[in-house]
Amino acid sequence: MTAVTQAGKIRVAVVGAGEFGRNHARVYREIHGAELVGVFDKNAERAQAAASEFRTHAFSGLDDLRGRADAVSVAVPTAQHAEIGCQLMEMGLDVLVEKPMAKSLAEADALLESAKRHQRLLQVGHVERFNPAVLAVEPILNHPLFFEVHRLGVFTPRSLDVDVIYDLMIHDLDILLALVKQPVTEVKAVGIPVLTDKVDIAHARLEFAGGAVANVTASRVSTERVRKVRFFQQHEYISLDYARRDALRVAVKKAEPQPEFAFEKLPASTVEPLRAELESFVDAVRTRTEPRVNGAAGRAALELAARVMASIQEHGERVQLVAFAAAQKTEK
Repeated sequence: MTAVTQAGKIRVAVVGAGEFGRNHARVYREIHGAELVGVFDKNAERAQAAASEFRTHAFSGLDDLRGRADAVSVAVPTAQHAEIGCQLMEMGLDVLVEKPMAKSLAEADALLESAKRHQRLLQVGHVERFNPAVLAVEPILNHPLFFEVHRLGVFTPRSLDVDVIYDLMIHDLDILLALVKQPVTEVKAVGIPVLTDKVDIAHARLEFAGGAVANVTASRVSTERVRKVRFFQQHEYISLDYARRDALRVAVKKAEPQPEFAFEKLPASTVEPLRAELESFVDAVRTRTEPRVNGAAGRAALELAARVMASIQEHGERVQLVAFAAAQKTEK
């Protein structure tokens, strides 16, 4: 059973004091039902700087969290998610691990197994699930059949240890799985490196068992920042903007001969998605209920991302073979 402070607050800590970790610490400080008890980072100076900024304690090691925290946000590089997440759950702590939940499906399974064995809650940080725009469209879903998704960003030196599929596109893969609620039957994808040795821009076409189709584009080398989803369902078109955190519904009021349309801006909250995510995590810890984005959901998004990556690799090999054949023919 999770312990709480005398004030009834959940004791939370943050592991990883980089950009993501600092944001988690900032928000935990603002949540009424949480008490930020400390941060830990392998870089002691960075941990101390974050602790000073958010008026909390800098832990000198992971083991120091034992008995001093109830729940932890893990915001370290993806390669360390499984090792640290499993260690924390073995210590009796509930864990929110940033996305992607692990670097491989085997490591994702290790996290799931550890959560089950130690009876700990495991939440995955797919923060867009808590975007007011996404929450606004969920109640009006009516068998959507076609999605156009664009997630474009300008180049930054952040998260260059993973391909853009795991850095950016995985957000939208998770959202699509949550909205369509059906398995993906076919994946066709293409992607190329531009500024790094990883895939920097990618496009995928997904087909779902119920007939829905999604075109998904992700880039971290664009000249503008775009975060949009457009989808169509019977007699309706919905446009969702992650950045503005709003959604527009366009419905057909009258068809031919003179079509009429009704435009409706869907009601959406103004809560910061990260705050909504962490409040949900703290509430799940307090009530011992399954998180909105649990480990199984995180694994499903990771598995779909792996399928997209495999399709990109297969396409790349095929293109190289075609180019090689063309070169051989030219030489002759």
